[in-house]
Amino acid sequence: MNIGILGLGTVGGGVVNVLSKNRASIFARTGEEINIVQAAVKSLDEEIICPTADFDLTENALAVVNNAEVEVVLELIGGTTFAKDLVETAIKNGKHVITANKALIATHGNQLLALAKSHKVHLLFEAAVAGGIPILKALEQGLSANKIEWIAGIINGTGNFILSEMRDKGRDFADVLAEAQDLGYAEADPTFDVEGTDAAHKLAILASMAFGSELAFSSVSTEGISKISGEDVAFATEMGYFIKHLGVTKKIGEAVEMRVCPTLIPKTQLLANVDGVMNAVMIKGNAVGPTLYYGAGAGSEATASAVIADLVDIIKGTLSPDTFGWQALEPISKQNPDEVQSVFYLALLVADKPGVLAEITKTLAKYNISIEQVLQKPAGNNANISIITNRVKMGILQAAIGQIEAQNFNQESVKIIFVEMLN
Repeated sequence: MNIGILGLGTVGGGVVNVLSKNRASIFARTGEEINIVQAAVKSLDEEIICPTADFDLTENALAVVNNAEVEVVLELIGGTTFAKDLVETAIKNGKHVITANKALIATHGNQLLALAKSHKVHLLFEAAVAGGIPILKALEQGLSANKIEWIAGIINGTGNFILSEMRDKGRDFADVLAEAQDLGYAEADPTFDVEGTDAAHKLAILASMAFGSELAFSSVSTEGISKISGEDVAFATEMGYFIKHLGVTKKIGEAVEMRVCPTLIPKTQLLANVDGVMNAVMIKGNAVGPTLYYGAGAGSEATASAVIADLVDIIKGTLSPDTFGWQALEPISKQNPDEVQSVFYLALLVADKPGVLAEITKTLAKYNISIEQVLQKPAGNNANISIITNRVKMGILQAAIGQIEAQNFNQESVKIIFVEMLN
């Protein structure tokens, strides 16, 4: 099998290294040699993390996708403009494409999958979600007998590292973010990671795979972790929960709920105890029940493992010749945000005077919202109050919160955080 690689950075270089060191075991599984014909790099003078003596190097990425010898193109450069043009050209040239580019698939996947199907080639992207965890194959193959009920995942290592450090060491967000940048976990501009865009790309792919719907990145409700305070983390922990930056998708009737946001998880749950830069995805099927998949969500050889797994599927011919991989089936129907039901955590800063807590509980009771837990601590002349509610619709909760915020004892906007029990 002759392949061409676009990009020899962290993932592309990792692919070359893994193919080199595991050549014998990959041949034993496939019965074919994988031959790298050509690879494109930004500059021939750049430092490359893998050996390149056995294949042609070029600065012309179009030369790779137009190379008649290349049967499969690995797109590992990232981005959604030039990468899209290259993938389209490769498909039109009759070449299978494997990519680790979650932004490309989340934003242009519907169009690219349709193009691949019309040209009878495969477009595969296991490495686009959760790095080395074979989560898409689990959904497509291992859980194919199930109707998927929900997915909840820690699918961005940077955000997970920050929240883990805040909880375990009592550090604040800005301090841990600076360390994450020094360690290379976060980019100089960390917006995609800490504000949830990276995880939203991945969640859109997971939801499409799980529910047979079109890719709908724009329908993912996204909230970052930059507003999570040390008090939030400490109070949640004292109340029996850990805060995680969670991607959640559920099928509710004919509608699909998709959200990436800070979420409280009971600390007894396995998913709550996934720390540092690791990823984990929990899937509930109606036959098998909840299952958990854990591993490295990024990294050179971990992500390369997922890329090569797609390549092996093509070589072995295990993919359907009729559908050319999974295909989105139906337009997505987004769940009305006001109708989303959950348990919620509320964080309030109020004047420290008698009767305030009673007034808050009275207002919540007016909207049939009961309180499961409450924690109150002094904060100078004010008081921090943390509340865990019962299960309630978001629209009803927001109406109650609006009334609380209008009271003169309230000192700032009430913070609302989802709570997931994962059962």
